[in-house]
Amino acid sequence: MKDYQKILVVVDPTNDKQSAIARAVELASKNNAKITVFLSIFDFSYEMTSILSGQEREAMRQGVIAQRQAWLQEVLSQYQQDGVDIESEVIWHNRPYESIILHAIEGKYDLIVKGTHEHDKLKSVIFTPTDWHLMRKAPVPVLLVKEHDWPVQGKILCAVNVASEDDDHQALNGIIINHALDLAKKFDAQVHLVNGYPGTPVNLAIELPDFDAHTYSETIRMQHEQRVTYLANSYGIEADFCHVKEGLPEDVIPDVAAALDAELVILGTVGRTGFSAALIGNTAEHVIDSINCDLLAIKPEGYRSPLEES
Repeated sequence: MKDYQKILVVVDPTNDKQSAIARAVELASKNNAKITVFLSIFDFSYEMTSILSGQEREAMRQGVIAQRQAWLQEVLSQYQQDGVDIESEVIWHNRPYESIILHAIEGKYDLIVKGTHEHDKLKSVIFTPTDWHLMRKAPVPVLLVKEHDWPVQGKILCAVNVASEDDDHQALNGIIINHALDLAKKFDAQVHLVNGYPGTPVNLAIELPDFDAHTYSETIRMQHEQRVTYLANSYGIEADFCHVKEGLPEDVIPDVAAALDAELVILGTVGRTGFSAALIGNTAEHVIDSINCDLLAIKPEGYRSPLEES
């Protein structure tokens, strides 16, 4: 797996604390990587001012961009002593997620880092439409940053899917674990695997009087445990670091992450949209609301963003 050599950090102009920049600097210092801090801005009122000429509107836009660039330089000044190569880019675009993904594609970035919003009263994280779009459509890994630190001897939790034996799922498991092992080496962390398996279908127990629910459940559990242990052995991960629990992944993953006090959860997201996404369900999108640590969403090998030109 390649290192993160080029990191694109998405900043939030409404937030004083830029946790995404801090996390990116941590990563960059371990990889000798370059960071571009990116801000996409748009103000509809400037587009609607019909009394102004096109030239005047453009001058106003450039004025706003210049203001934001100055603000960004001030924010970045506190990171100058870290010795990391950081540049900034402010652009005018009416769809932030599109501008972020297109910039990542054109600049051949290895990772997108973005902070998350916390609702002060509810103490829960609110994910914006931009977050969802990035997870679904960005062709590079997306790291959504929360306030949880990455301590030495921390824990990285890989959400693996062993229910399916198809090559795509197996390959995605491998990509997830390789990312985790690479980060674990750099941050002196432990790699853990988590897997949720389905409980006994209630209708089977009702419709089939002779159905042995306990035996069925045990068989499923053992099958999942064997597959996760086999996967862990393939990558030199200890059996004690495998967590197989009954339940939906969106329930099991946050529970295990909380019990371990994990610093990072890594999972795969297939990037489906529309009807197939609703039908299949995107585990990543259900999980991130419930975990109190960073989340790294990774696409399968060969994934092409719908924003890429064919």
